[in-house]
This record gives sequence, structure tokens and C-alpha cells, in this order.
Amino acid sequence: MPRLAIGPDFPRGLSALAPPVRESAVSALRRFLLTENGAPHPERVRGARDARVATLRLAEGQRGVVVRQREVYWLRALLPDPDAWSFAQRHRYGVNPVIGVLEEWDAAALERVEPALRRSAGASRLFDPICDGDLLALGLDPRVLPLVRLITTEADVAALEPLLPPTQHLPLAVLGRGGSMSEAWRELDGCRAVDGETGRVDQDDLHAALERSPDRAVFAADAEELDHVLAAPHWCTFLHPPQHRLARTGRHDHPVLVIGGAGTGKTLLALHRAAHLARHGGGRVLLVTFSQGLCEDLSGRLDVLVKDEVIRKRIEVDNPERLAVRIVADAEGRRPVLAGAGARSLAELTEQALLLLGRATGDLLDDVDPGRKPYRHMIVDEAQDVSPVQWRLLRAVVPRAHDDLFIVGDPHQRITDTRVTLSSVGIPAVQHSLRVSYRLPHELLSFGVRLRGGGPTDGLVKGLAGMYGLRGTGHGERPMVRAYDTPEAELAGLAATVRSWLDEGVSARAIAVAARTMKLVRAAKKALGGLDVPVAMFHHLKGLEFERVALIGVTEGVVPETPPQDPAERARALQRERSVLYVACTRARSMLYISHSGRGSPFLSL
Repeated sequence: MPRLAIGPDFPRGLSALAPPVRESAVSALRRFLLTENGAPHPERVRGARDARVATLRLAEGQRGVVVRQREVYWLRALLPDPDAWSFAQRHRYGVNPVIGVLEEWDAAALERVEPALRRSAGASRLFDPICDGDLLALGLDPRVLPLVRLITTEADVAALEPLLPPTQHLPLAVLGRGGSMSEAWRELDGCRAVDGETGRVDQDDLHAALERSPDRAVFAADAEELDHVLAAPHWCTFLHPPQHRLARTGRHDHPVLVIGGAGTGKTLLALHRAAHLARHGGGRVLLVTFSQGLCEDLSGRLDVLVKDEVIRKRIEVDNPERLAVRIVADAEGRRPVLAGAGARSLAELTEQALLLLGRATGDLLDDVDPGRKPYRHMIVDEAQDVSPVQWRLLRAVVPRAHDDLFIVGDPHQRITDTRVTLSSVGIPAVQHSLRVSYRLPHELLSFGVRLRGGGPTDGLVKGLAGMYGLRGTGHGERPMVRAYDTPEAELAGLAATVRSWLDEGVSARAIAVAARTMKLVRAAKKALGGLDVPVAMFHHLKGLEFERVALIGVTEGVVPETPPQDPAERARALQRERSVLYVACTRARSMLYISHSGRGSPFLSL
């Protein structure tokens, strides 16, 4: 019976097929997995750069490209017949000799680029100061070493990026810009999905390489697992190495803080860590986020991620305010009043909840009996906007034990005036960083970073948090900034733009429209004439993502409003306004539209 691994591009190719063709392809793949009569058989590829590459005819005009080694089959892609043959001929595969992950090479393109590098090579080559042994120690493939020796400029290194595996290109990029060997090694080590693996790597063991590459392959042992992998959303199944390493680590002995820029997968990491602890941890899991709207979004995503009802019930989703209200309500036997006579503020309720919790569970440092705490594990999303008193409450509801607190956030996306270090509230967190934005194209990410101001800000640990090293993984459309003479013309432009997106086939729920004020939100809804497109204020987009986003009213005097006169307060207010706009801009996966009437916001003067 074959051992079948599914690559992330295969379900995408499958979903693009017409339903009858898709059903035929899935049926053929099931027969192949179960070795039934009539199952497709691997067909050799004439002229292939890698003898292990074959194709499977899965439906009329559709073939799967597989890489095989004995009984192991990695299903790389599903393509129309001519494209499948071309893809199979063009690529070769290997195993990184240092960290043991799978590598894919566009061998045909590399063959074409070598003569061009030879013609342009100067007398002084970029990597002349680095010996072959050091390059090979970083896992550089010996077959590409002669090509590397021809490189003259950093631009040559950048041009090779689409042709090389990340494990080959990233260390070269570090060295090419003058970085040290230790910096290059850290870049390579960041591609490792599993901690603690040392020793010799067997470069002929395809199965082990696939197991170490969770972003490239998921094994399906039977038809049920196969159907789950093919039907599940991509984010449920395939995790990038840094995400996998943090989410699936068996045990964190200290509180964990993960800092990452927009699009780096912090919320996705929080969801997967919650699911992992619900399956393998020691009790109830609480996932805390910023608002009620985000609670509903995360609950829905957990329903998709965790199909086992017993495991799913171990995870609760809440926000700090509701948690405090719930603790007080449970103690007093009724919901506390938040408005009118006898009302208490949320800050007062949080302090009272902390006091009540201390009486019920003992001293905050008491971890002798973890079962006395309401929860065993806590995941905190959007941590940059949690207040000091809320942190003390969150610290109190879980015991001080391994895997107690897993915290994700980005100080540059802070939209409140909260400034707190975790150590000051009794949380000695170990910090990790995510620096690759998988959601945002380079053009949108760089626009957002310039708009936000790339300087450091107060972090969640002592010191300042910078945005240095944040990068995207692909390219896309540049943000559109449109100026109109009047507010009426701006609203007409918004309606025309959104209708054009819908006409292109973009789902209404994959589009978001936002503005800084409620008045502008109401005007946008009226201008859209009942189109079923979400319309909200900027900060309500926090934590969400859409294919395309339109932001209106990014006008002087609105974004930002007139700031306070006091210099310190003015600086804080302007930085907060920049953060709110940055958060709204970075909700778009592929296209961002910004408009203003009259003079645009000074933030747009990039």
C-alpha cells in the first residue's frame, strides 16, 4: 500500500476543477491509495531532471505530479496534461543536508540562467571571500556551487530567489548583503519545523524529509484522512516551519511570547496551539482575544480546525472584559450593572474579579494544585492591547506550570494607549519572533511599514520592538491611492470600485470597506446601495483579513483628527492613529484601495 503525502498546491488545483472532474480525480486518488483495481499508475516522464518524478492520470485531461521513492509518493501538484508534463520535466528534488527538509529546484531555469551569469560576471565575485567549505556547511547544494561562484552583485542573488529553495536562497541572501556566517545559519535554522533534531541527515530518505516539511506535505494513511486533507482549508493543514515549531512543541517550560508583524500568522499560530493543547495538554484551554467580534471569528475557525467535539469543548474563547464580568457574575449570582445607577466600570470589575479569584484559588503564586485554577492553559491573541490589570487577571486564571501562557502580538499594531511589559505583571516570557509575512505581498507590506513608520515602539518585554527584518514572500498589486474633489465624488468612486471587484468574481465577503468615523461608515453603506459587503470602522478590522480592502476618508483632519497640543500626548496620539491606519491597511491579502477628498492625510506622504 503506498504511503501518500499531499502537497499544498494539490488541493488548490483540485478546487479549481469543475465538480464532475474534481469528483473523478478524488475517486481515482482513493483507488490509488487503496491499491484497488483500475487505480492510476505512475507514468515515467521523458526528459525529466529527476528520475523519481512521475505523473498520475487522475481525470480526463488532468494529471497529478508525484515524486516517488519506493512506496512513498509525494503528490506535488494537479495540472492539465501539458502543464503537468512540463512541470515534471523542469523540476528536481533533494533533501537539505543540514536540516533535512525537502527542497525543490527549478532545474531547467537554472540551466538557462548560468550562461547569463557567466556573461555578466565581473572580475570580483560577491562570494569570493567565503570558502567552499563554509558554503557547503550552510547546506548549499554542491551542484549549485559553480553557479554561486559566478554571482557578482546582490541583484544576481535576488534574481535567483524564484529558482532556488528557501533553504538555499535565504543563507546566500544574508551573506550577499554582508551578513556573518552565524546570521546565515540562523536564517537556515529558521526553516526547521522540528526542534531538537541533530545528527546525520540521510539525503536519500524522502519519507523522513517529508515528515520534516509540514508546510510541503501532509501524509494521508487512509481514505478518511485523504478526504480530510483535500477538503480542509489550507490554513488548517499546512503550517510554515516557524509556526509548526512553536504550535506543536510538546512542552514550553516558561510562558511564551511570539512577536510578529502583519500577516506573519500570529492568530493562526494561536489557533493551532490551542488545538494542540486541547489534544495533548492537561486540562481546559482559554483562548483570549481583543473583542467580541474576534471571539466569534476565532470560535468559528476552531470549529473548522478541531472536528472532534470532545476536544473542541475543551477550548473556550473569550475576551478580558467578558472574563471579568463572568467571574463577578458567578460570585454574585447575577450579571453586574455596567451602566446607570450602581454601575461599575470594566476596570473596577476586573479588579474585583481578580480579588474574587484570589479568594477562590489561593495566592497567585500557588501552583501546588493546578486543578484549583479555572483553566490549565491560556492562549492570548492581540496581546499588545491588554491592560496591566487585565494581565494580572489572565495570569491568575492559570497555574504557574509548563505550557501555562502562550502569547502572540505585535506592538506596532497597538490601537490603545496600553503600555505594559509582561515582566511587570509577573509573566517572565521567553520571546520568539516571526519575520515573514505570508499573507501580504511585498508591495502592500512595504507600503504599510512606511505608513506606520518603521521605527521602534514600546514592546511587551523590556526595551523597544522594531520592524527590522519583516519581509513578504511574493509580489502583487501596488496600493491604489485616489484623490477626489468632493466627498460625493469619493463615495461614487468607492461604489464603482467595489462593483468592479464584484464583477471580476471576487466574493462580497472577501471585500471590506472601512472608514475612521461612524459618520463615514454610514455614508459608505448608503453609497454601496445594499451591496452585501462588510463596512466598518478601521479598528473593527483588527485581527481579520480580506482579499481586497477599500479605505475611505483618509483625509487631513480625519486621519488623524486634530491632535492634542501637549507634545508628549500629541506624539502618542499620532502614533496611535498611524497604528490604526496600519492595521486597516494590512487586512488586505491582494489589493488595497485608499481614497480621500480634498487634501489627503499627512500619513500618505510616504
